[in-house]
Amino acid sequence: MSLTQQLGSLGVQNMGQDRAQRAAQLLKLLELKQIEENLYQGQNEPENGKRLFGGQVLAQAAMAAFRTVTGVQAHSLHAYFLRAGRSDLPVLYEVERVRDGRSFTTRRVVAIQNGRAIFNLDASFHLEEIGLDHSCAMPNVPKPDELLPDTDVARAVTNAEARRHLSPIAKTHRPFETRSVFPLGSDDWLQNRFWNPTWLRFPLAVQDEPNAAHRAQGIARSLLCYASDMGMVSTVYLPHQSQVTRADLQMASLDHAIWIHRPVQINEWLLFHKRTSTAQGARGMGHAEFFSESGELVASVTQEGLVRTREIS
Repeated sequence: MSLTQQLGSLGVQNMGQDRAQRAAQLLKLLELKQIEENLYQGQNEPENGKRLFGGQVLAQAAMAAFRTVTGVQAHSLHAYFLRAGRSDLPVLYEVERVRDGRSFTTRRVVAIQNGRAIFNLDASFHLEEIGLDHSCAMPNVPKPDELLPDTDVARAVTNAEARRHLSPIAKTHRPFETRSVFPLGSDDWLQNRFWNPTWLRFPLAVQDEPNAAHRAQGIARSLLCYASDMGMVSTVYLPHQSQVTRADLQMASLDHAIWIHRPVQINEWLLFHKRTSTAQGARGMGHAEFFSESGELVASVTQEGLVRTREIS
């Protein structure tokens, strides 16, 4: 019997109620409350502790910008994480309409808590055009139906050394289903390495109403922004696993850039090919590509993160 047959259907009903609830909650969080023109309010995920997950703020900021445009989609987003946000306070998103051109539209978004900016975003939107088309090759890795869900694998880890390197949230369901090419806790996963490819997909449909394709694509791209911050900073630490564990490090996103090259099918498997190029002092660089299962390059990501050893913090 194949692994796919053993796992059964991969629909929401078999992904676990917790993941379905987290996914539905994230969709709800993207329905920002409009306070006045160009000003929106967002609520937060309570499951990530006292600090806000940067991907949530990025996704909501992208959605706030999207709410102020017509007929165009985000293709380039550049963000800075300025202060740690608090999960017990709503976030205000103030949108500046920088430019409305014939082909390109520019927005600037500032996320605010307690009267202070915690995050800012510059986003460019593009009217769809016909042009040149090519894509670099996707890495040769196992397909998602050959791998097990990360949460199931993490919960089965018994090796004490492997547990020390697991993320605190590895055993909890997140809004996305993920399947790591290096199975969590395995000998290959524990090796020092520079890359961390993971398959992911969002388990709920984002188009529930007719003639809503443009809005659905805006939501899909905001969800991709959320996913683009998952595990990026921790990838910087992977070449040093034999010297340090996650508990010894303070990690945070500093700045983040994502370019979206093609329409995002967020309900289908995407290969999130994360890798690190360098680390020095307390900062490190992460890079990633999102590939469709058929091998097309969907989006590219670059992030600088804080990776500080607690001994010298």
